[in-house]
Formats: sequence, C-alpha cells, structure tokens
Amino acid sequence: MKRQLSFILILCAVVMLQAQPRVIRLFSIGNSFSEDAVEQYLYELAAAQGDSLVIGNAYIGGCYIDKHWDNAVNDRPAYAYRKVVGGRRVSTPNQRLSTMLRDEPWDIVSFQQSSDRSGVYATYSRIPDLIRYVQGQVTGKPTYVFYMTWAYAQDFKDQRFEKFHYSQPYMYAAIREAVGHALADNPELTDMVPVGIAIQRVREVLGDTLNRDGYHLSYGLGRYTAACTWCEFLTGKPVTENAWYPPKVDKVSAAVARWAAHEALRESRYQLRRAM
Repeated sequence: MKRQLSFILILCAVVMLQAQPRVIRLFSIGNSFSEDAVEQYLYELAAAQGDSLVIGNAYIGGCYIDKHWDNAVNDRPAYAYRKVVGGRRVSTPNQRLSTMLRDEPWDIVSFQQSSDRSGVYATYSRIPDLIRYVQGQVTGKPTYVFYMTWAYAQDFKDQRFEKFHYSQPYMYAAIREAVGHALADNPELTDMVPVGIAIQRVREVLGDTLNRDGYHLSYGLGRYTAACTWCEFLTGKPVTENAWYPPKVDKVSAAVARWAAHEALRESRYQLRRAM
C-alpha cells in the first residue's frame, strides 16, 4: 500500500512538473529592429501555447556591431535595458552590457547588424570579439544565434538605401549572403533567426506593406510576423498551430504571417544543413 502511495505521489509530481510553463530566456544585443521583433507580441504568442519567456533587449537605436563592441570593451553605461517578464516590459536607462548579461541565466543570446550595414559583410568583422566578450560575462552556456533582419521597403528613398541600389531584392540577397558568411566564419553561432526571410515571404503574398516608415516594421502585421518567427525558433513548436494574433492584425493576414515564419525557418535550416 505504501509503495502504491509513493508511486502515486511520484506520478503526481511528474505530471505537475510537466504542466509547469516552459521558461526560455532570450537576450538580444540589439537596436530598434530587435525592439520591433521581440518586445511586442512574442511573449503573448509563447504564452498562448504554454511557454513562458524572459526577454532582455540591450537597446540603442541604430546600433551596429562595432559600436556594441566598443561599448563592451569600455564598459559603457550606454544602453536602455528593455526587459519583458510576465508580459510586462520595463525599461531601465544607462545600463552596461556586462550587467545585463549577468542579470539572468540566458538560454539564447542573439547578435545582429544595423539595417544599413546588414548586407555588407565587411562590417561584421567584430563578431568574433563580441562573442568572446559575451562568453566571458554570461552565467551558464547559452546558445549564440544571429538575427537576420529584413530589406527596406521598395519605396524607401533614404540615402541608406543607396548602397543597395534602391532595390529591395538586391538588399534582401545581400543580407542573406552576409548572414550566411557570418554563420560560416563563426562556429559559435549555431543558428539564425530568419525574420528577414519571413518578411519577404509575406510581402510576396500580401504586398510590400509591412513597414511603417520604409525600414521599421509596421505596428501590426510586420511586428507580428517577426514575433511568429522568433516564437517558433525559441520553442520549436510550429507557429502555424498557434491561434493567437493581436487586434491590429486580421485573421487571414495572421495566418499568412504564421505560414511565412514557419516556411522561413524550414528554408533556413535546410540551407544550414546543406552548408555543414
């Protein structure tokens, strides 16, 4: 009888542990493009499928890899620390990268390039140094990934677009090539988050309407597409099976976004396997 009772108690404990929400901790060394992708909708998408996220974003608008590296080695309090816990975002100014990296036992640390440099691989040279710096600061052993951003809207007339010949397809191809080189040259980067691919897939179906100002994502469908890509990447669960979407997005567009995110991840991982 005692054995049966012990077995029942152990079984109940296992069931209770399995029922606990999965907690995944993401830290992004980013800029406004990480703000677009991980600070809105991502927590809610994960929660809708039973997962819980802790999201940290080391934020400086327009920040690029060399500037992140300079801030790191000089331990500058240059960041706004955007942190999402329990669905609530808190922003703390004047933070150091070292402090934020030690704040949580991060599971994933993501790197990215600024949008105007995203398709120019020569500007990625400090990635190995930045990775080594992060490795010396974090607790535990997180996975390091690269966050692939998107090409500008075709009608964007800013001078930053000139180096890409004011061509969205040209910029998109350049970003994919640069990120591919970054992954090939830095074995510590084990994967990429292909938001740029997902955005392009939605554009092919619904048109070039995913930017609010030519380069940042729209507050509705653009940000939702990015969050869908991150959600499936982090949790491993097909986002096509997740029914949650925000009021700013209609049901049909939301379904296209989830499909695009799922297809982007399938495509990028197929390419990564072929490259190995």
